[in-house]
Amino acid sequence: VQLQASGGGLVQAGGSLRLSCAASGIIFSNNIMVWYRQPPGKQRDLVASITGIGTTTYADSAKGRFTISRDNAQNTVYLQMNNLEPEDTAVYYCHARPYNSPERYWGQGTQVTVSS
Repeated sequence: VQLQASGGGLVQAGGSLRLSCAASGIIFSNNIMVWYRQPPGKQRDLVASITGIGTTTYADSAKGRFTISRDNAQNTVYLQMNNLEPEDTAVYYCHARPYNSPERYWGQGTQVTVSS
């Protein structure tokens, strides 16, 4: 199983980034896909999740600014991040949770840095 995250980078406050996570080795539509983030020196927290049929949930910090989406045909999940703030600086991780399975999969993370 591979979850390849990309799209991170350095952006000024108020800017936007779009993260992508390409999955292989799993039946993509049978997984809840989740974006987590881990700021420097802090714990890893959930940012947004999306079920196989597109039901989404968001952390309060992401509501109204971030949008999670998925393309089951391309085995890819996205995180569109708008109006970024310095507090959004973190390593962002892609995570897959198969339905009806205890397995959990993590990607390698992509760094997002927001300058003030």
